[in-house]
Amino acid sequence: MMEFLLYTIINNAFNLIQILILIRVVMSWIPHDPYNQLSQLIYQITDLILKPIRETLPLHGAGVDFSPILAFFFLGVLKKLLLSVI
Repeated sequence: MMEFLLYTIINNAFNLIQILILIRVVMSWIPHDPYNQLSQLIYQITDLILKPIRETLPLHGAGVDFSPILAFFFLGVLKKLLLSVI
């Protein structure tokens, strides 16, 4: 029972982070109010994941931000590793 609860919490947390990253990507394509509290919250949460990737990888001249794609990959791998331990 405890394993199932832990599995569900970890799975849902990773899914939520991936959904927030996807929302951020869509927000970058459409005009939005950067001062909106919900927008700021999404940016603050996803920056915890995306900023380290942007700072680590030299993708500045690419013209396209690949950090969300890499974040999805790394989060997926980390999620599978954590869930396989449980």
